Amino acid sequence: MKKSFLLLLSLIALSPLCLKAETVPATDARITFVGRSVVEDGSYRFDFPSTYFRVAFSGKTLSVRLTDTKRNFYAVWLDAPTSDEPTHIIEVKGNDTIIDLITLADTKKSSLKEHQVVFQRRTEANCGTTTVKEFITDGKFLQAEPLKARQIEFIGDSYTCGYGIDAPSRRDPFKDETENASRTYASIVARYFNADYFTIAHSGRGITRNAGSNIPWEVMTDIYQYTLDRDSTTRWNAAACAFRPAMTVIYLGANDFSSSMAPSYTKFYKDYVRLMGYVKANYGEDHPILCVSTKAHDYLFTYVKQVAKTCGLKNIEYLGYFPAQHHNTDEDLGAGWHPNYKGQQKLAFSIIPYIATITGWGIQDVPVK
Repeated sequence: MKKSFLLLLSLIALSPLCLKAETVPATDARITFVGRSVVEDGSYRFDFPSTYFRVAFSGKTLSVRLTDTKRNFYAVWLDAPTSDEPTHIIEVKGNDTIIDLITLADTKKSSLKEHQVVFQRRTEANCGTTTVKEFITDGKFLQAEPLKARQIEFIGDSYTCGYGIDAPSRRDPFKDETENASRTYASIVARYFNADYFTIAHSGRGITRNAGSNIPWEVMTDIYQYTLDRDSTTRWNAAACAFRPAMTVIYLGANDFSSSMAPSYTKFYKDYVRLMGYVKANYGEDHPILCVSTKAHDYLFTYVKQVAKTCGLKNIEYLGYFPAQHHNTDEDLGAGWHPNYKGQQKLAFSIIPYIATITGWGIQDVPVK
């Protein structure tokens, strides 16, 4: 009996549950955060899609404490490129919830003793606002990869959010689970150039009006000014952020021309120039902007081209009209007739040469994925 009792004590002492955990606030200097956020009491509060953390640690487990106003989905990668299948897809909801990002079973599969984890939001602001408060490991936190030298900003709508990307086909209804910001053209472009990126995007939003409405409320031209989507009290202060993109890509306009409606060119021009003015105010008058036209309507390309050519701002470029053949209407589509991963790759193929030339980064000898 005495021998068995001593054995039990030794097993308890060796148990990972008894090891002293290290807990740090989300804003700890060793953790890299990429995205717009309200910073309060050591936490990050955010809601734009593709916002992400890089966290490095030595140990066997990693957890996060957070609060979510609704229900969001996140992808988690352990020691792997974010283009690969994630280690886990995490559902986030509720107040002060502790979620295991990396488990003992995960680290047992790795030959590494020091790990880097990417924790990225897949869903957009309609799914609620997340507040990440702290990270916990049974080991020690290390310095994660800092902000990359190359940085890009993307402003867009549902294509940039990743609406319906993971749905099996265009016939399937949209579900929050099928939205995946880590597989959009924006994320593919950023990976191709080994760049960090901000995504300021909201499904159904346009330059001068939103899908199915002539009422100019909460268009992307307004939302771009905010730290939190649709919260005008949280004005974005670019000067206070270390993120300094080499260029901005604007991929908007489809919703302006939705439901057989088209805005007047005068109104479209005025609001598009206003949006570019906000970008220039953030990063300087020489900051390059690439204006991308969707294939929503023939007139849209004409509008975008004329805005770029006549606005009088410096370093404004435009990417031309995408014909119907650019991506097909079956195997390249996910839910709601939105591009799936194959369709998004084709969009990325078109945009990459422009970014390579405008930034001087050149074409990379790497796959586009």
